[in-house]
Amino acid sequence: MISSLSALPNLNNPDGTDASLEDISERMRGKHVALYFAAGWCPMCTSFEPSLLKFREASISSGKNVEIIYVPSDRQAADVVKRTSSMNMLSVPIGEEADAMKTRFKIWAGAESGKLGTGRRSGVPALVVLDPKGDEMAFLAAESKGAKALGDWPLDDSGLW
Repeated sequence: MISSLSALPNLNNPDGTDASLEDISERMRGKHVALYFAAGWCPMCTSFEPSLLKFREASISSGKNVEIIYVPSDRQAADVVKRTSSMNMLSVPIGEEADAMKTRFKIWAGAESGKLGTGRRSGVPALVVLDPKGDEMAFLAAESKGAKALGDWPLDDSGLW
């Protein structure tokens, strides 16, 4: 649960419109927040997403709600909107704001290495679970572990919950 929304960048609604602070506050209330670094052109990302969406549904069913924010490595804003609307996710705007999140958490697609460098800890897909201050609480290495990475974010009362 993010207590300080100022720790987050500007966000877009799933339809690509700017999300207001009211929209964000309402949507995040009482939820644990994770950043999802991915791209629609990435086969590992698209094959991981059914498991991610099932995980989100399981968390909702267990009363431990999750808000997943998409950090795009897509090449066009229209691709981001297509993905976020189908997955019902807020997103970081494509371009400078998304690049700032990628460099902050050192996660980007290999295709972006020319622009962002080679100092990454992971490619896409990957998730970063945020603590209430908006800092990293856990890293889920979906690029290397696939759906098994979601096991690093347990739905019981131990660990990150």
